[in-house]
Amino acid sequence: MEMIVTPSILRGAISIPSSKSHTIRALMIATLADGVSHINDPLISADTLSCRDCCTDFGTIIVDNGYYWEVEGRNNQPRLPGDIVNVGNSGTTMNFLIGIASLIEGYTILTGDHQIHRRPVQPLLDALQQLGARAASAPQTGCPPVVVRGRIKGGSAEVRAKISQFTSSLLLCCPLAPTDTEIHAIDMGEKPYVQMTLHWLDQQQIVYQQRNLEYFWIKGNQRYKSFNTRIPADFSSATFFMCVAAIPGCDIVLKGLDFNDTQGDKAVVDLLRAMGADIQNTDEGLHIRGRELEGAELDLEDMPDALPAMAVVGCLSRGVTRIRNVAHARSKETDRIAIMCRELRSMGATASELPDGLIVNESRLVGATVNSHGDHRIAMALAIAGLAARGVTHIYNADAVNMTFPQFPDLLRQLGATPQVV
Repeated sequence: MEMIVTPSILRGAISIPSSKSHTIRALMIATLADGVSHINDPLISADTLSCRDCCTDFGTIIVDNGYYWEVEGRNNQPRLPGDIVNVGNSGTTMNFLIGIASLIEGYTILTGDHQIHRRPVQPLLDALQQLGARAASAPQTGCPPVVVRGRIKGGSAEVRAKISQFTSSLLLCCPLAPTDTEIHAIDMGEKPYVQMTLHWLDQQQIVYQQRNLEYFWIKGNQRYKSFNTRIPADFSSATFFMCVAAIPGCDIVLKGLDFNDTQGDKAVVDLLRAMGADIQNTDEGLHIRGRELEGAELDLEDMPDALPAMAVVGCLSRGVTRIRNVAHARSKETDRIAIMCRELRSMGATASELPDGLIVNESRLVGATVNSHGDHRIAMALAIAGLAARGVTHIYNADAVNMTFPQFPDLLRQLGATPQVV
């Protein structure tokens, strides 16, 4: 799919769709739980639907009732899948299901699309082996496909945790191990996502202790129970609309965001305000008025998903913006550092790579033919760049937005943009 974007000033109000991260965590716990859970307002996207389908491979029964999913759990005993489990493009689903597979006697094979086959999982496999499972990368590259045989016993494990999903996977599966577990997380990154997982454990009254998100003790032989919850709006998706604050003349309101939620990307608001953005949290929603911004040094260790959008902001801000401490952005759906540098340069930007980030100079962007390389966040970031550029921007492989934010083009139209989808 190609998306064609022309310069536009966005005005109006939109509602932000539900959180992918919360939706997938809800599905995982509901799959394991005893009884029937209700997940209200789940995100409907390619990634969450892949996760939902994969959960049924483990024996869960899921009924789609439109605005909510009814999930009949496995009474804390997931079933051995009868075939290879394919997670599609969802890295979160892959990492979390590796943990669930470690709870089952017998071999589980998990695979995904070509991007999944490039995403490292070896630190998680190593940790599960320390806990008594057998877990290996089938092509011996440290990436999927993977083969997992349970059951984990508990005990002590170290995990290199720059990718937070490794730690979250262990935290989700270890309460069902027969004995207590200690996890030592080394070089922890993306901390808010681990805090989100701990929030879900708190809601389930799971017994654990943690110290500085570096050491975790989890009591063994616990149980998950059914629940009824509403999924909050997604700050990661909202980031792209927050970043229109770098386009003078824009005036939009984002509805549904809850700043009491654990999502780490809410910190993007603070970064943009520090650069001079006019963003107010009102009763109606998050009110954003476009204005000129100042370049800044941005530490994105805890919010690597914000890198593509903030790189565009750097182009539209006075001076120089340095994005750092986010080397793990190279291990997402694409190497987001390299791809954003390359594609923004094709739009006239002055940008250069760092080992752990980007340096972006104030640049006058021009419309160009660019490529998302199948990465949903790059596709949306390039669309925002196209709104601020002179001329027409053609974004190839723009169908990647369907992974997490299929409503994106429609919401742009609601705010007065005219993206064409071909």
